Amino acid sequence: MKPARSKKKFEKPHSWSQLKNGQWVSESIQTRIDEWCPKLFGYHLLKLGGLSCELTSFNCNIQHQVHLDTHNPLHNVIADCYELPFIEKSFDTVLVAHQLDYCSDPHRLLREVDRVMMDDGYLIITGFNPLSFTGLASLMPWRKNNLPWSGRMFTPNRVKDWLGLLNYQVIECDRYALFPMQRYRTMWTWLENSLGDWAAPMGSLYFIVARKRTYPLKPLKPHWKLKRKLTPLGVNYKLSSRQHRQG
Repeated sequence: MKPARSKKKFEKPHSWSQLKNGQWVSESIQTRIDEWCPKLFGYHLLKLGGLSCELTSFNCNIQHQVHLDTHNPLHNVIADCYELPFIEKSFDTVLVAHQLDYCSDPHRLLREVDRVMMDDGYLIITGFNPLSFTGLASLMPWRKNNLPWSGRMFTPNRVKDWLGLLNYQVIECDRYALFPMQRYRTMWTWLENSLGDWAAPMGSLYFIVARKRTYPLKPLKPHWKLKRKLTPLGVNYKLSSRQHRQG
């Protein structure tokens, strides 16, 4: 397994129009976000990256929403994703759409996101699955330098392991789009549904929802104490009592 950190600088897309089938990918993610928005509560929501900025969340209960990117015109904050200009525990929800795929140090990015995340906050991550038709297409030489294959793809299980190390509980992990083709989309969708759950690990896209959990560093001592059990009298006690009587 290759290390997550890389010295190579990746071209990061700032709009879904830069990706092949980007409109369909954004629509599929938007459908899942619309299902989760009513479940999210709090005061502040952060959309990290241009792709996240273009995803709408009008039906979300969180009113204050920050769009952070360097190029997308929908941003309202310009900053580096590795050094977010926010204090610790600022956001109740963070959306990271396809940022790990084009990040040279995903561990650092997740740690920075964790720094600004509130306790019990929600983290939504989307990305491409390398164990899919989309991932296999990146092996073709004429596609290596083109989006979306020019980045790196991490398996959902690997991303879940990273989240586990940061003490996040994965609530949902949806893998879908077994056939990522726009033409004859209805037929491909019907075929994917007919194959059932066994084909899900080969889905081209993943949608992960995780929640930040906190535990006490020092275990609490119980207020109750165990009572000592009654033990039978030993042989030595009997002998000593018999000698005492004889004396």
